[in-house]
Amino acid sequence: MVKYIFICSLFFNFLYSDVYETNCLHCHNKLPVSIDKYFYRYLLKYSSERAVKKAMKDYLLNPTKENTIMPEAFIKRFGVKKKTTLSEKELTEAIDKYWEEYKVFGKLK
Repeated sequence: MVKYIFICSLFFNFLYSDVYETNCLHCHNKLPVSIDKYFYRYLLKYSSERAVKKAMKDYLLNPTKENTIMPEAFIKRFGVKKKTTLSEKELTEAIDKYWEEYKVFGKLK
């Protein structure tokens, strides 16, 4: 019985896990640059929500040295990110959550 409950709890945790936390924060928390710094770089370069999300999605689907927002020193030290393994839906969900977490619009007074 305990084994059954444990397996069910693992299944439901997996089923309802947060794509952003599981797939993004898990790795980014290991880097010396906090994940919000990436957001602010995107925001400075692309300005609008739609443009930021599009640029992030484009990069994550096809990461290259040419389309990164990170400085060359960062790329030399850490390299270019590997292409995402998330589906389009999961990637959109993760980017939406990331946007909601760090957006400054409506938070400034």
